[in-house]
Amino acid sequence: MRVTPTRTAATELCRGGHVRVNGASAKPSMAIHPGDTVTAFVADRQRIFEVVEVIDKRVGAAVAAGCFIDRSPAPPVRDDRLGVLTRDRSTGRPTKRDRREIDRFRGR
Repeated sequence: MRVTPTRTAATELCRGGHVRVNGASAKPSMAIHPGDTVTAFVADRQRIFEVVEVIDKRVGAAVAAGCFIDRSPAPPVRDDRLGVLTRDRSTGRPTKRDRREIDRFRGR
């Protein structure tokens, strides 16, 4: 399970103060050891990992997934029914005001 899509994104999380190792703020080049707990705040969700094994070189995702234990709390349950926005078919294109309301509704 990936936390970030790229190593660059992971570096930005560290620089932004969103990653902690054993409770202390982490730098991108910080050394970790087996038994360390890594906490990351990603996409409004707290992710907690326990390091089982440290690898020296880049490996495939299946091998890397075996090097940590995910102890994150379960993600909140989403209710997709609340996110439905409908418009009457005969109203035509949305106006600027309608687009702003749609963007506000979608959280943009």
